[in-house]
Amino acid sequence: MLKRELISEAAGQLDEYYKQDVAQALDVILEEIAQALTDGRRVEIRGFGSFSVRTRRPRTTKNPKTGRIMDIPARKTLHFTMSKSLKEVLIEA
Repeated sequence: MLKRELISEAAGQLDEYYKQDVAQALDVILEEIAQALTDGRRVEIRGFGSFSVRTRRPRTTKNPKTGRIMDIPARKTLHFTMSKSLKEVLIEA
């Protein structure tokens, strides 16, 4: 599902709001989630799941094409854990 499809679906269910209002609300929500994750905080949406940032350790690997040894620096990645209720819905589907 694309962002514009999500906005259209939400605006369709909320008759009193225009698509542009729903889009603006979604943008604000996504900005707040991104800012919280940037600050190192965990974001939990009850009934959906939680987002957190994890740090991957630096490592060395071999490029399979060239055979050259490469150093991969430490980096941050996004981790999502789905809620129990979402997991149950997905299993039943």
